[in-house]
Amino acid sequence: MTDPFHCEPPWPGARPLADAFFDRDAQQVARDLLGKVLRHRVDGLWLAVRIIETEAYYLDEKGSHASLGQTPSRRALFMDAGHIYMYYARGGDSLNMSVAGAGNAVLIKSAHPWLDAVSGPASLQRMLLNSPAANGGPRAAERLCAGQTLLCRALGLKVSEWNARRFDVQRFFVDDVGERPAQIIQTTRLGIPPGRDEHLAYRFVDAAHARHCTRNPLRRGQLEGRDYHLLQTQEFDR
Repeated sequence: MTDPFHCEPPWPGARPLADAFFDRDAQQVARDLLGKVLRHRVDGLWLAVRIIETEAYYLDEKGSHASLGQTPSRRALFMDAGHIYMYYARGGDSLNMSVAGAGNAVLIKSAHPWLDAVSGPASLQRMLLNSPAANGGPRAAERLCAGQTLLCRALGLKVSEWNARRFDVQRFFVDDVGERPAQIIQTTRLGIPPGRDEHLAYRFVDAAHARHCTRNPLRRGQLEGRDYHLLQTQEFDR
């Protein structure tokens, strides 16, 4: 079987992430995915979003799906790093990637529309049509992917099509466009039930896009050092 990472890139300058990127600790991958771009080809258009929020999960903590045991629908969590794990959440699809260590993964929590020479206004228009507001009108672009199910809806990603598969550079991949957040917010994950390690600070947000993520960790009433920590990207270069 041909490794999709060894195929020719879909255009000159595309930089699909290789398996080795994902074959690292979940928190490292979660931080380093911030600024990367998800690209999904739909009807000849490359729909694209920049990742602004991620969450790390481990087999040995109660907040993870893997801690509930291996099932056919969760088999991707126990596959080699770089496999896609998708599941249904609150009536929508959610996107994860397996990382180093069986059962460990990163959830793509939210993103922001990305426009460039490859993914232009027509791509954005298609994403807006994919995910209209509750009243049927267009959703504000900055809120288009403000949540894991909204993100998948905008990109047209489905559990039935992508769960337990690898990325495919001709159809769906993570592109390194050279973007990197200057500051990262580290805080607790969202939606973890009480008693299931909800205190673990495994959620990472691009500080410059905090108000566009699922829930703004810098909202009124939140205190640095108590509710979140602000990390400088250069700390990870040492």
